[in-house]
Amino acid sequence: MLKAIFTWWNGAALGARLQIKRRSRFVGEDANGNRYFEARDTKDSYDGRKRRWVIYKGYAEASKVPPDWHGWLRYTFDEPPTTAPLPRRKWEKDHLPNLTGTVNAWRPAGSIARTGQRPHATGDYQAWKPE
Repeated sequence: MLKAIFTWWNGAALGARLQIKRRSRFVGEDANGNRYFEARDTKDSYDGRKRRWVIYKGYAEASKVPPDWHGWLRYTFDEPPTTAPLPRRKWEKDHLPNLTGTVNAWRPAGSIARTGQRPHATGDYQAWKPE
């Protein structure tokens, strides 16, 4: 309970949750567990459109929002993906959040975080020398 009151980076703080629950309606949830809401009216809007929110499951990281929900949050699509899902093409890969700084981040060969051993030079490199 204290975590919900004092931390904004683990989902939404208690005040934000209360405000969203009072002023909005639940629209849907994505595969990551993030929950999406839309305001019931345009009372809080800046430009006449209903406000939209996401409450992240776990750490609040914007790259955890899949493309279809991102489009709905930014008013690219009027209908949420629960009503009108985006068509998937066979060449499209699944959405991955930004993994930088996590144990799943990509580490090239020679990286200190991987092995620390750089591969040996192949001899095709010649250092530049000023003339």
